[in-house]
Order: sequence, then structure tokens, then C-alpha cells
Amino acid sequence: MKKVTVVGIGPGNPEGMTFAAKSALEQADIHIGYTKYIELVSDLFPQKPVYSTPMRGEVDRCLEALQLASENQHVAVISSGDAGVYGMASLIYQLSDPFEDVEIEVIAGVSAAQSGAALLGAPLSHDFAVISLSDLLTSWEVIEKRIACAAEGDFCICLYNPMSKKRVDHLRKACETMMQYKSPNTLCAIASNIGRDGQSIQLLTLHELSEAKVDMFTTVFIGNQYTEEIRGKMITPRGYDLD
Repeated sequence: MKKVTVVGIGPGNPEGMTFAAKSALEQADIHIGYTKYIELVSDLFPQKPVYSTPMRGEVDRCLEALQLASENQHVAVISSGDAGVYGMASLIYQLSDPFEDVEIEVIAGVSAAQSGAALLGAPLSHDFAVISLSDLLTSWEVIEKRIACAAEGDFCICLYNPMSKKRVDHLRKACETMMQYKSPNTLCAIASNIGRDGQSIQLLTLHELSEAKVDMFTTVFIGNQYTEEIRGKMITPRGYDLD
């Protein structure tokens, strides 16, 4: 079977994986992905051959997947969360021209925005924007402009990749940009290690968030002017008339 299936595995725990994702991984001849993501599913499929590369090996992984598929294999390319949200689906398509005979399928997964929001209550119940703070593939100037536009529009905002060893001040700078348009007391939250060991959540203000220490396994949520704390959770009203 000449096929690449790009699979979103959700937050990483088996319970957070869709039936379609599990089925695709079972049917595939080989699993390809970032080393950490391969580890997340290795216990479920211990007999499957794997091909993994560390961070920044995305192009190599996708080319290997397409090449193996052209040799009559069914290849599963693994992304955490959803394969189309900062995942491998777009890159597979971009590289696919020389492999016209290879079928491509994308399996949706539960993104960090969705799984993190569920832990927090309902922070994204109204219009929201999802922005990555990683400037490996997008310039900081572009990222900062997108943050400013979303904040000025009073969108709820979900931030991916908020901090790393090389990007220790990106979250602080993002918060400073947002505070030009949002109150420093805007309700925010941090969801860490979603669906994995060490899972935790924390509610805090936008000002407090600017000084928070997070990592690449953290997803950050910023509310709009109506977001409030209810029962210890972060809730953004949809706008229903409750009178």
C-alpha cells in the first residue's frame, strides 16, 4: 500500500487518542516521528518498526515517510496533538510532488488547546487565537504582530511553545505586548504536561503570567475581558442571557 497517514495522537496518553488514530497506527507498517512522540505510543505498539529523529529533523522524517510509502509501504507519521496544528500534515503535502502515486491521509487529533482547555474548564468558549512563540520558523516580529492584533481584538489567546532554554524571555515579551491592550488583571492559566505524568494547572493574572516560569510542555491560556474564575476553573462566557 503506497500510503502516508499523518496521525495526531492527542496529548500523549492512550485515553486522549481517537479511535481513528489508534486504528491508523495499528494498520501502518512503520511509525515515523520525533523521538519523544514515538516513545509516547511505543508501549501500545511494541512490535512496530520505527524511524525517529530529534528536534529539527522534520524534513528528513517526512521525506523518509514518502520514500518508504513509494516503495509500497503504509507509513504512519506521528504528531502530538493534531497533525494539522503545528504538526506534520502541511510539510508532508509540501514535499509530496515527486511522490504522485503515494496516497496521503490526515487523522485529526485532540490539540493541546483543546485538551488543556478541558482541564481548565472552558477558557476558549468564545473567539480565540492560537499562536506559537517559537521563532525557529517564524520571525519574532511576525509573532509579536499577531499577538498584538489578537490582544487588540480581545480574543482569548492560547500560546504554544511559550519558553525554551534558548527563548527564556519570549513569554514575558508576549505578555508585555498583550498588556498594551488587555488589563494586567486579565485571567490567565497554565496547563503543563497535559495527559502525561506531572499534569498540572495554575490560574493567574496576565501580570503574574509575565513573570511565570514555564517550558515547552506547557500550554498558556489568556482570557478576554469577560473571562472569569468559576469553581476554581477558567471560564469564558459564550454570551447567553442568563436573566
